[in-house]
Amino acid sequence: MKLVAVCAGLSTPSSTRLLADRLAEVVHGELATQGLDVETEVVELRELAVAVANNLVTGFPPPPLAAGIDSVTGAAGLIAVTPVFTASYSGLFKSFFDLIDPDALTGKPVLIAATGGTARHSLVLEHALRPLFSYLRAAVVPTAVYAASEDWGSGGDAYTEGLPARVRRAGGELAALMAAHAAEPAPEDDVTALERQLSDLRFD
Repeated sequence: MKLVAVCAGLSTPSSTRLLADRLAEVVHGELATQGLDVETEVVELRELAVAVANNLVTGFPPPPLAAGIDSVTGAAGLIAVTPVFTASYSGLFKSFFDLIDPDALTGKPVLIAATGGTARHSLVLEHALRPLFSYLRAAVVPTAVYAASEDWGSGGDAYTEGLPARVRRAGGELAALMAAHAAEPAPEDDVTALERQLSDLRFD
């Protein structure tokens, strides 16, 4: 089972990557307690920025970008984290997902998250990120995670959840959805289904 985190942070280190790592750690731990073997990969979009731009112009992804796209489309679960620019997801984040086939994420469990300098931008999760992945027909978990600058190191108070609690809740939801998908029987391909139908025929 493969868990992939897409990180659109532009600096090194970045709070966006830190949030992606914390979410991935929770999901990995939750699945491990259920006896599921999980491989985690982080796709750093800053390293693919030039390749993304070239692909938009030429229509052909260079090998590193093609590998990143294959990792995302082949993952059992996806964590998507972007910094907030001008009250929305970053252009690099949107450009990367523009390169993915519209049907490739259908039914895929996805956790959305974002980082920003102020809590006033937290609605980007519901006004931009969730509609994007709903359009791609992904299965987005109910809890989205936004981390403002003041959230780091904050445990919340009696009336609000702190960032660690939100990370645990969202990570638990993604892990539960991934585990449920893993428990589903694999769909039969057309040849297997035909063979089964033929074996059921009786010639009296």
